[in-house]
Amino acid sequence: MTKREEIIRIFPERLRAGWERALMEEDKLREIRLAVGQPVRILTGDGEKFMQSQGFTRDCSPDVWRISGQDMDEIVKNICRHSIYAFENEIRQGFITVPGGHRIGMAGQVVLNENGTVRNIAHIRFMNIRISHEVIGAADEIMGCLYENNRFLNTLILAPPGCGKTTLLRDIVRQVSDGNAYAKGKQVGVVDERSEIAGSFMGIPQNHVGMRTDVLDACPKIQGMMLLLRSMAPDVVAVDEVGGAEDMKALSMVLRSGSGVVATMHGNSMEDMYKFTDVESNRERGRGYEPGNMFDRYLFLEKRSGVCQVKEILDGEGGRIPGKWG
Repeated sequence: MTKREEIIRIFPERLRAGWERALMEEDKLREIRLAVGQPVRILTGDGEKFMQSQGFTRDCSPDVWRISGQDMDEIVKNICRHSIYAFENEIRQGFITVPGGHRIGMAGQVVLNENGTVRNIAHIRFMNIRISHEVIGAADEIMGCLYENNRFLNTLILAPPGCGKTTLLRDIVRQVSDGNAYAKGKQVGVVDERSEIAGSFMGIPQNHVGMRTDVLDACPKIQGMMLLLRSMAPDVVAVDEVGGAEDMKALSMVLRSGSGVVATMHGNSMEDMYKFTDVESNRERGRGYEPGNMFDRYLFLEKRSGVCQVKEILDGEGGRIPGKWG
């Protein structure tokens, strides 16, 4: 199936023809937001739109599509291939990844265990279908900045939400794994906590992450990094959206083991990096590492005129790497 067909198949049969028309704009589609009794919302590169039988509209008119409780129940069954029990662990975490690498977030009535942990999400009434978009070659223009004498340089990608951090990270992983013009392929370990890098379904990556890449899917970052070091001997470890002193401590352990790292973080500046890694608190605790000394390259991304692009690349000392960006 194509990625578009994988999305269409989760909807009730009677709605599929309409969704097939809507998904002709698949390349621009980012999210489908569903809520029982509320208008169906489509988030694209052009902003928010609503669904109606004639196609998209920017106005929430009376004839826009709304999802009923019965529709939502059928969508959940289709996502789980009519075996909700088999997907209880994923539902408990709040999302399921389906074939094609699309990640579906779910919300509703939370059922707790006696110890306060989440047992299940019942009566799912809200859904966010995040469309998986691979951009093969997204990292082409910057790969030369990430190597020195055939060695991959420890790299941190910083950007606000929606600026393409994960897309860029995925293509860096692919090129490091398969090899490129600057070095032969290396063994890469990916800790895919939110199933967004590899987009694995039943443990199999749906996105292209390279022939030498091992993936720990839906695994917490800190535990995952330690598992990879013990079991898979990675040359480079890749993680998405790090932040906080504990994440940085785990990254420092990866570096001390001899592996390289590539990671992403929310932020716009070096000041954000220090703030989000809790460096001052770390110093007070005497843990003895400096996040600012962990990375050889800092990539800053931005969205300009609706297009995600590299704004600036700095070296480990904060010096600017020249290039067509910026």
